[in-house]
Amino acid sequence: MPIVNQIGDIAMRQRRTARPRRERPLELGPRLKALRKGQQLTLQEVARLTGVSTSALSKIERNDLSPTLTTLQRIASGLQVELSALLGDEPGHAPTTGRRSIARAGQGDNLNNATCNNKLLCADLKDKCFTPIRTVVKARSPEDYEAWGVSDGEIFLTVLKGELVIHSRIYEPLVLYPGDSMYYDASTEHCWTSQGDVDAELIWVLGTRTA
Repeated sequence: MPIVNQIGDIAMRQRRTARPRRERPLELGPRLKALRKGQQLTLQEVARLTGVSTSALSKIERNDLSPTLTTLQRIASGLQVELSALLGDEPGHAPTTGRRSIARAGQGDNLNNATCNNKLLCADLKDKCFTPIRTVVKARSPEDYEAWGVSDGEIFLTVLKGELVIHSRIYEPLVLYPGDSMYYDASTEHCWTSQGDVDAELIWVLGTRTA
């Protein structure tokens, strides 16, 4: 058999036999409460540290509210923990060189709420400079959001499918089409909606602003 075909066969077997990463329900409420109690903080103190209201924090702890990823990043930053600590990722590795993580098609940790279906990519790798996410936007109106997203980081996104509308407190709504990209400061309140019959789908990264 030609060597090219042998390599192709090996690659195909690896794809067929690769063990998919186990998707687990994300127990955000109990995990957030445990982190807060572990730091001996009240809800009011966490609200002051994170900028997330006491009522919203209480709802998240009771699993009555599915927060956006930017809200989770604010909570993680305020508690001085990694986002993965809230998402309940299994212990990973953080080598100083040769770092990598692979997410096969369809793999990732699901974090869904009323407005977006999010799949966290390469979540097993710790100490990342940014969080990569694949998202399907279900919202059709800004009123679908209980609160608009805001964080201390920056966002880069590329639209894969559908028409994505970016809403901001300081800019007019902007429509992005498949293949369009955008980079913006997430410290201003913002939200996303889909325009038309097809849910917009995008790949985006939530990064931490460097000093």
